[in-house]
Amino acid sequence: MTQSIAERSAADLGGKGSILLRQRRDHATLDRLMDDWLAAGAADPRRERLWQDIVQLVFSHAFAEETVLWPVLRRVSPAGEELTAQVEEEHQAINDLLARVEKADPDDPRRDAWIEEAFVLIREDIRDEEDVLLPRLRDALGDRQLRRLGAAWEAVRRTAPTHPHPAVPRRPPGNAVLGVPLSGFDRLRDLAPARGPSSPRAGRLVVALIAVGGVVLGRRLLRRTAAHL
Repeated sequence: MTQSIAERSAADLGGKGSILLRQRRDHATLDRLMDDWLAAGAADPRRERLWQDIVQLVFSHAFAEETVLWPVLRRVSPAGEELTAQVEEEHQAINDLLARVEKADPDDPRRDAWIEEAFVLIREDIRDEEDVLLPRLRDALGDRQLRRLGAAWEAVRRTAPTHPHPAVPRRPPGNAVLGVPLSGFDRLRDLAPARGPSSPRAGRLVVALIAVGGVVLGRRLLRRTAAHL
């Protein structure tokens, strides 16, 4: 049985910058944020900020996986199609549930239960990725390839959508075609409280251009990586 990436050393996972270390870092951050949210009381003013941090990380992380990682896994692993189809179903279930949470009134008594249900799904997804999918990338790729893949993934993650969009496809090119414009609006929405009402049109344009640039850069880096697989 292939060893989980959760149990392996940084050197064994490709070293600094490896996609496997980047994935494990995000997963650890999500675990900590979810634990902090659960520990905070309903009246704790930090709770909503923690929730927004979770949502933003979940969707930027998953979008980068679907855009960069899973296409590579389908190429290099005989089981890649089946495994990525399963994790894409998990991502869709999380997307649907978190969209329901975002649409709910903050005082809706069901909201906390939906959030806790989402945490269960997210933790299951993390375990599936660390125990099953990501070890197959380790088996198939060299350290340098893992670092190149990490750079492509990071470029996309930093400019990916940060909120649920259940209608966006889970695979390229459809996810990029629909997701990139939404990324611009998501990131403007995330910045809105700090930015205030000034220059909304210019803000939308700038953030959208940043999002497009990040995805384009990530796809270029991915093509370079794929050429060496």
